[in-house]
Amino acid sequence: MEERKKHFSLGLKMYIFLVLTVITVALGTASIAYNVSADQIDRYYKRLSEDNARNFATLVDADYLAELRAAAESEEFQQLRDRSEEAEDETLIKEYLEQHGLWENYSATRDKLDTYLRTMNDIKYLYIIVPGDVDAVSDMYLMDDDENPLYRTGYFEDREPEFYGKDLWTLDEPTISHGDWGWLCSAYAPVCLKNGDAVCLIGCDFGMDDVIDERTRFFKYIIIGTLILIILVLAIAGFFVTRTVIEPLNALTAEMKRFKPGKQMTYADAGIVELSINSHDEIRDIYESIRSMQTNIIDHLNDLYIAESDIKAKDLQIGEISKAAYRDALTEVGSKAAYVKRVEAINRELTEGNAKFAIVMTDINGLKTINDNYGHKAGDSYIIGCSRIICDVFKHSPVYRIGGDEFVAVLCGADYDNRHELVKALKNKYAETAGKEGRKPWHRYSAAVGYAERSSADMTFDLIFKRADKAMYEDKKRIKQE
Repeated sequence: MEERKKHFSLGLKMYIFLVLTVITVALGTASIAYNVSADQIDRYYKRLSEDNARNFATLVDADYLAELRAAAESEEFQQLRDRSEEAEDETLIKEYLEQHGLWENYSATRDKLDTYLRTMNDIKYLYIIVPGDVDAVSDMYLMDDDENPLYRTGYFEDREPEFYGKDLWTLDEPTISHGDWGWLCSAYAPVCLKNGDAVCLIGCDFGMDDVIDERTRFFKYIIIGTLILIILVLAIAGFFVTRTVIEPLNALTAEMKRFKPGKQMTYADAGIVELSINSHDEIRDIYESIRSMQTNIIDHLNDLYIAESDIKAKDLQIGEISKAAYRDALTEVGSKAAYVKRVEAINRELTEGNAKFAIVMTDINGLKTINDNYGHKAGDSYIIGCSRIICDVFKHSPVYRIGGDEFVAVLCGADYDNRHELVKALKNKYAETAGKEGRKPWHRYSAAVGYAERSSADMTFDLIFKRADKAMYEDKKRIKQE
């Protein structure tokens, strides 16, 4: 009777050990899989929201926003804004901005915000905000998209509780929070004057309600799967534990103490049990079952390591593909793919009749000569220099590289308003650098320039592009004759 009690006690201890081992490994594995997946998705959305906030911050006029902020913070404007909101009458705000010479830039900036928001359709909210200090409980929204009325300009809105006690001007990284607007990934980028002073912040919010819902479902599936796995493994293990014999169990226990699973480990390194058991009874079954369980753990951990590596590799690959798709690797201006996407957006705007833009075509002169005589490294430097001149002249418009030596600038906003002066300035800059005898050939930048703007008869982007292209070739012919 005493021997039977002793045997039962050892079996119970072994069973408890197996239960704890399986639960720990299964839940640990599930926790790692869930956390890795959630972290990858969170970092992707944080990077996406931050990049878009910074990108749009480069597209707005800081000096104008400083003037708009000063006007919006005035007591006169706030009183007018309160009356306008109470009456739900936007004309009061528009008339005020027109009287103070702020309406034209306001309209252009909001159009730019609306265009960006429509182009990047994954963005939920894009706005310009003037935050208070660390202890503030509200912030002023300087500008919103056209879905919000004009009297939202200068509107003070309560902060979400997640941002209490935080300085939005110096926020370390994007935040993921849940408030009145649902789950949002929010990033802020400063708009600064030339002296470095920050005027306002660009706020960019990506909606994450669907992501969080999917993450919750994924977590439930992991828990259910883990519980099923635990139940199955423990059922098998418990069956063999009940048939354990004391002495072989001691030997097997000693071997099990060597088992230390880890990622990227062989069976030998992990200490998989190795006993010479020749019997064909329950003891051998226990041995083979434990060995199978241990090998499955190592295989599972190794599979998990491979899965983690694949996730990281795919994340990097997605980032590189996105970068390669929309930014030219050599000049860092927009790529051909980004240009095609912009043309599609403009064609949609043309059908609605609200597109206002011009096209500047440039074709680099003498690139083949520089490549042939000085090598492609010098040729790359020549291309980069020519593209920088375009970007320096058209600071407020997107520039795309659509061929090896061809660039297109789509003039909008302030650049469109000053288009004739800027096109002339571009030609003068190329003529000036091309005529500097003391420079190396690949630093004497030269390009033919063609310009065309949209007329009321133009219903597709291609019509304007062809006129600009023709003007560019005429300019190239003129340069060759000089």
